[in-house]
Amino acid sequence: MILLLDIGNTHTHVGLANSKGVVRVRDFSTAAVRSGDAAEELARFVGRSRASLAGAALASVVPAATEPARQLVASLTTGLTIQLTPESLRGVGLDYPRPSTIGQDRLANAIAARLHFGAPSVVVDFGTAVTFDVVSKAGAYVGGIIAPGLASMTDYLHEKTALLPRIRIREPRAVIGRNTEEAMLVGAVVGYRGLVRELIRELKRELKARSLPVIATGGYAALMAKGLPEITAVQPNLTLEGLRILWEAHAGELRAAGKKV
Repeated sequence: MILLLDIGNTHTHVGLANSKGVVRVRDFSTAAVRSGDAAEELARFVGRSRASLAGAALASVVPAATEPARQLVASLTTGLTIQLTPESLRGVGLDYPRPSTIGQDRLANAIAARLHFGAPSVVVDFGTAVTFDVVSKAGAYVGGIIAPGLASMTDYLHEKTALLPRIRIREPRAVIGRNTEEAMLVGAVVGYRGLVRELIRELKRELKARSLPVIATGGYAALMAKGLPEITAVQPNLTLEGLRILWEAHAGELRAAGKKV
């Protein structure tokens, strides 16, 4: 088994995987990972799989949480531990001016997209921000797009206005809102789909791709994909899958060199 950690600004997505894919997932508070308070819960999540842990792979967009996370991993396994960086990247090329500025989670998405969906392909990650990550026809990560996340947009409306409530994101019943909450839902969900649709259209034109695999991941992926036929697949654990592929690639290199993993 392999332990996988995708350390985000609010949540750390943790997975257990075997050689075929991710088999268990759970979200932890990144603040608890950073403080070490997540240690007992993480150990319980790993449970009996601890004895068979061959190692771990992690991606982090929170530098202050990275070392505490590595220490938590070290308390659970002495096996091969890989952090995703431009230097450790495997499975996808890299054609980007300043590779060190790319979010590690975005590189993980590109790894999984390249292996499972080919090139060119695009990943739309519906998280705190919505990110578009592009794999070129040559199979390289070439960049992408960052826009405000769906919840961030609606929370901002609530925080900056006197009368607009905080809402729970869900599918609106109609395009014309019959009260304030419904009107906000339409603007958020239907309007946001319009943003995503237009960006996909422009990416398709830029890539000169007649057909383009577009893979959605992140918290609102399933909801947003319902009204977007441009999205060809929904993969909730895509980032963790990319980390699994990364670990397997490094382990394979060590085995080929006659070293023990």
